[in-house]
Amino acid sequence: MTKTTSSREFDSEGRLPDAAIGEPAGAAPRADGSDGGDNAMPAGGMREASVEILARVAAGLMLSIFTYAAVKQWLAAPTRVTLLLLVVSAFMTLGLALFSRVPIKRDWTPFAFICSVGGTFYFLAVRLSPGAQLIPELAGASLQLLGIFWQLFAKVSLRRSFGILPANRGVVSRGAYQFVRHPMYLGYFLTDLGFLLANFGIQNVIVYGCQFALQVGRIVREERLLSDDERYRAYRGKVRFRVIPGVF
Repeated sequence: MTKTTSSREFDSEGRLPDAAIGEPAGAAPRADGSDGGDNAMPAGGMREASVEILARVAAGLMLSIFTYAAVKQWLAAPTRVTLLLLVVSAFMTLGLALFSRVPIKRDWTPFAFICSVGGTFYFLAVRLSPGAQLIPELAGASLQLLGIFWQLFAKVSLRRSFGILPANRGVVSRGAYQFVRHPMYLGYFLTDLGFLLANFGIQNVIVYGCQFALQVGRIVREERLLSDDERYRAYRGKVRFRVIPGVF
């Protein structure tokens, strides 16, 4: 499928588009969304940059704490491959967001913030100690790997048009986005399902149940933000399903 063109990439996943609509070719947008024509960054731009830096530092710290806890559990039981794959998935979800482009516009409404942050940092509440195995460890790991590879495919399709909060970064219709509008979330779902079934317990059921609900809310907010763009509306008309073909 041919991607709509603009001076920057267009995305639509936690992830939202990345091109400045109507931005002149060759412009170099700054953190405040301006075109770089002024020598001094406005106060609003400084605040945006400060929030961006603090958010990324905090995210990196939380990811490090989680990784330490998960690896510690794995060292106590090296056969629990699903633990290591959970860490890999967390790094893919959050680690890449630390290096994503600064968007032109974000959705800072409380609902969008809760869905995005909760749907991203949910892994901090996951019970890492062993639970009931509804499926064998290797079967769970296989589901996780399938989800991780699909996430990689989706992220390669996005390149750096990826983030945590809903934001306007442009419209991507290539690669994984030819099949569903939110392929990243399909990868998340498969990865989470693999870990949950191999590490089943009440706490994890609650955590992943909330996670799935938050991701649905996140998708709704993203599409609401993107629906203002004519190019996204055209893309939505061509790719019917959001996450699971034939279902949702």
